[in-house]
Amino acid sequence: MIRKNVQDIPAVYVDKEGFNGMSARFALTKDDGCPNYAMRVMEFAPGGHTSLHSHLEEHEFFFPEGEPAIVDGNGKETRLKPGDLVYTAPNEVHQLRNLGASTMRVICTIPILPGGDGKSTRKGSEC
Repeated sequence: MIRKNVQDIPAVYVDKEGFNGMSARFALTKDDGCPNYAMRVMEFAPGGHTSLHSHLEEHEFFFPEGEPAIVDGNGKETRLKPGDLVYTAPNEVHQLRNLGASTMRVICTIPILPGGDGKSTRKGSEC
């Protein structure tokens, strides 16, 4: 069993093109001995967002707090509320946005693909 407190996990600011005001805490990854699934806790500053992007693996998102929105590959923005869950299929284009004036938190689980580490599908990249 692995037990952690999210506040003990360093937040890594995501400095990638199209991302703004987002940090990630890589809660459970291959580095922790998790062979199949990873968990991340992402925090978005007011107005923060990811780029419009997709991944090789599916993603499951839980939005415990904030004023979230998700944008699909057609540019359609859907406002969410705390407690909402979202599943994105492999290669499904999406963007996460914080529409609120306070921090938005997102819990994200992903499968760890062969050669992956649970932080990203792209080597040397995070998120």
